Amino acid sequence: MVLPASGTPRPPGPPLIAPTEEEWRAMTPAERERLLVSIVDALSDPKSAMAEGRPHHKAKGRAIDMLTLHFGSTGRVIYLAEELAVLYPGEEVFVPDILAVLDVQQPEDDPRMAWVVADEGRGLSLVLEVLHQGDRNKDLVANVERYARLGIPEYFVYDRLRQQVHGYRLPGPDATRYQRIVPQMGRHASAVLGLDLAVAGDRLQFFQGMAELFGSADLIGRLKGMMESLESRAEQAQAQAEQAMAGLREALLAALAMRGIPCPDEARARLLACQDPATLQRWLLRAMSADSLEQILAE
Repeated sequence: MVLPASGTPRPPGPPLIAPTEEEWRAMTPAERERLLVSIVDALSDPKSAMAEGRPHHKAKGRAIDMLTLHFGSTGRVIYLAEELAVLYPGEEVFVPDILAVLDVQQPEDDPRMAWVVADEGRGLSLVLEVLHQGDRNKDLVANVERYARLGIPEYFVYDRLRQQVHGYRLPGPDATRYQRIVPQMGRHASAVLGLDLAVAGDRLQFFQGMAELFGSADLIGRLKGMMESLESRAEQAQAQAEQAMAGLREALLAALAMRGIPCPDEARARLLACQDPATLQRWLLRAMSADSLEQILAE
């Protein structure tokens, strides 16, 4: 496999082909690292990334965010990565939008530069591509044939421009051609993820049974709404408490006036400044039978 030097843009030409397993085994760790750096550099195309646009980038980021949160909370062991180069021995190197591999731990600080099948001992379990303004033939025709031939059990395409989901699954472990996943009630079931994929609200959404998965932004928004609701309830409760105390003060002053008990300005100020509803209730009860203000306000 011939690759340009690190930092040199890849010239037009044949696709990058990963080394065979024998070639990979014969390389030293330093040679492997240099090769991976060259592959990553060769596949880095800023113009292509810019052409994808923000909708494409946001859809990928939101999808992997939801999946990462979900599997992190359930404890299921599954490896997820976004835009990671994949090397199948002797095959063209490719970079899926999102990949998943079952029964592989998700490290907090992932050191992988690429998913090298010869090193990992396994291929991918699932690929998810987001199609926006890109090559429809690549995602919906070429990749369908290629990923099936590589033995990737499931392949999904989120067609963001047309708001559709396309799902494909190998019917058996030795199969090399996909069968379409027939949606049920608009949902495409993924056996790999144990989730359903569907378009909801003009975006890709994942479901576990009837429950909808949420991403970080959704959870933050919901928590913010809950806090605002609690604050609103607290403010309402405070307003009701203040109204109740104001009513107690008015009832106390009315009782004093009705029984002809004088209330000097100093005593009135004390009554109006009291913030303890229990004290106001005690004074009000005394005002019904006491003969003087001193008896009413006694500690």
